[in-house]
Amino acid sequence: MDAPAPAASRRSNRGCGFGCGGFLFVLIVGIALSLFNLTVAIGFSIRVPLTNANLTLAGSIGAKGKVAAVMPSYTHGRLGGNQDFINHTQTLTIGPAEGATLAVIGDQPGAPAIDLQLVAR
Repeated sequence: MDAPAPAASRRSNRGCGFGCGGFLFVLIVGIALSLFNLTVAIGFSIRVPLTNANLTLAGSIGAKGKVAAVMPSYTHGRLGGNQDFINHTQTLTIGPAEGATLAVIGDQPGAPAIDLQLVAR
């Protein structure tokens, strides 16, 4: 009977992971959108039960400088902010393209109980 293979040799090839995927997404899609001076954003928000806080997930990609302006109105000023219970922001800029993601849990004035937005400008 053959001996089992060592654990190190059973590793599968998983590519470069999420970080590399985000880089490639901004590199390809972001630069393509920025050539047309276009930015695309998606945002989802839902009220946390029994509180005034919302959970908001938003992302935007496209022309540099327009990314924050295209996100839902109740997220303005929160990209990279510290006024919420949880604020996780990631941004990546490559030449004329930019990508940003935002995950926020906290009081967000003007945020509806449930919201889904898709914007292209």
